[in-house]
Amino acid sequence: MRIAVTYENGLIFQHFGRTEHFKLYDIEGGRIVKEQITGTNGAGHGALAGFLKSAGVDVLICGGIGGGAQSALSAAGIILYGGNVGSADSAVAAYLEDKLVMNSDPACGHHGDGHSCGEHKCGGAT
Repeated sequence: MRIAVTYENGLIFQHFGRTEHFKLYDIEGGRIVKEQITGTNGAGHGALAGFLKSAGVDVLICGGIGGGAQSALSAAGIILYGGNVGSADSAVAAYLEDKLVMNSDPACGHHGDGHSCGEHKCGGAT
């Protein structure tokens, strides 16, 4: 199994469509056996689902994510755990312990108000 997390400076990056890096975790027997950070090569928004599929990702953990990207991930067969904040490593540990909550509405809905998901905890639990 391979888990991807939107990644910036050890934390879950909060805007899926603008993420520049993913941290990939290879899992065997319920344990992390390999970790790596990979760039998105300039891919953004909808193209990221294809990028993740080609990287063999089974599960994505991220912050805020729009409806189109959610649909693209679903079509690619990638399980989404959106709306998360904090440490990428801690989120993966919580997933492996079956303690990571699946947010039913991880979308950021206030982009028109001058907000940017990269500046706050958009989509995160409070």
